[in-house]
Amino acid sequence: MQTILFPFFLAQAATEAAPQGNALMQFLPLIFIFVIFYFLLIRPQQKKQKDHASLVASVKTGDKVVTTAGIHGMITNVSDSTVTVKVADNVKIEFDKASVVSVERPKSASA
Repeated sequence: MQTILFPFFLAQAATEAAPQGNALMQFLPLIFIFVIFYFLLIRPQQKKQKDHASLVASVKTGDKVVTTAGIHGMITNVSDSTVTVKVADNVKIEFDKASVVSVERPKSASA
């Protein structure tokens, strides 16, 4: 019975002492997944944030805007961090600049 177990222990010791392989090859799938996440999720989100920041920085009086609340109106005043939006006659609302989602320039400005 001991002669049967002895080769088993030798085989087990030989497999434990075998080299594990290149560490880079073990982490390569994780690196590949991170690269995929970067190009599919992180990079487009950064581009979208950059575009929104430039849109907010470019708003000026007379622009027609839509806010995150879905309110449509025309900008009547622009300050450092807020904009005043005219939504109806004698109705003006002050919003954060960051709440502006889209801007429609007047026809005369784009021509």
